[in-house]
Amino acid sequence: MRMTRTAAVTAAAMSTVLLAACSSASEPEASATEEPTAAAASSPEATAAAEVGGTVRLVTHDSFAVPDEVLAAFEAESGIDVELVQPGDAGTLVNQLVLTKDAPLGDAVYGIDNTFASRAVEGGVLAPYASAGTAAGDAAAYAVDGAEDLLTAVDYSDVCLNYDLAVFPDAAPALDDLSDPAFSGQLSVTNPATSSPGLAFMLATIAKYGEDGWLDWWTAMRENEVRVTASWSDTYFTDFSAPNYGGDRPIVLSYASSPPYEVIDGEPTTAAMLDTCFRQVEYAGVLEGAENPAGAQAVVDWLLSDEFQATLPENMYVYPVSTSVEVPAEWAEFAPLAEDPFTLDPTEIDAHRDEWIDAWTATVLD
Repeated sequence: MRMTRTAAVTAAAMSTVLLAACSSASEPEASATEEPTAAAASSPEATAAAEVGGTVRLVTHDSFAVPDEVLAAFEAESGIDVELVQPGDAGTLVNQLVLTKDAPLGDAVYGIDNTFASRAVEGGVLAPYASAGTAAGDAAAYAVDGAEDLLTAVDYSDVCLNYDLAVFPDAAPALDDLSDPAFSGQLSVTNPATSSPGLAFMLATIAKYGEDGWLDWWTAMRENEVRVTASWSDTYFTDFSAPNYGGDRPIVLSYASSPPYEVIDGEPTTAAMLDTCFRQVEYAGVLEGAENPAGAQAVVDWLLSDEFQATLPENMYVYPVSTSVEVPAEWAEFAPLAEDPFTLDPTEIDAHRDEWIDAWTATVLD
């Protein structure tokens, strides 16, 4: 989640803990033997793929999740057998695609995010395809400049600092506030070298403070005893002082979609600092050299179908690009998106990613 993660990774881990803590909120597992629903079986994407058939190897991150019955419905209608190839998180995914370009790992890919999109494009791993999926028009709003026919947006999420409402009941602190000594020892984040949300938050500080000021903020945070962990789960589940976890840090790095899962007896216990968010977008595409390019195109279209898009919030805890499917009601109440999230051009990210991570490491950890 991918989230490393992408939002999907974070959500999968969060869901596991919550299921253990509150069985009444658990969702029934989908049965692999369930019959496809009529709505899913009649989807235009599946109908368009009906004459394609064959096997499609979908290369994706290790937290890809879709209900069994939704996948089964698509496979039954299209005649396509979807095989998952999961080499790791988003960064590992792209690196492996580039390294294996001459012998592709699969036919289609899902999970390239905007922090690695330019590397995939410049690596020549993607074949042109303009999706005809139901949400193609909505996906166009998140297109990567110059790669509109290579990458198709599927979902998005906001990486943000979250805070404990018991500690800050009246108002969220601002990013600038956290460098004040009064906030010493209160923040836990993840390492951008090992964590997708950590990388996203580092990029948020670059977008906010610029090339000349972002390291000054991190220098102040080091002096303010910021805690750095290797993974989102360490920061969120171990360090967070929220009631479900009992750590000692009231401000932690997570997602705008995290607070609904911390609601107790109808009352929120955490909230997101929406002025700290970096928007992550995940893309799909057809791989150059695919053995089944027509099938790969059909799978990309399916990822934009209402049937698949509707599963994203509850299964990978990200927002669908589709504007025609509904997100859970509790998301609307407790997980608003940032109105003006931080972003950086994917080309700029690719050009400076390693340099920025090295500078961050030297400033915060060395």
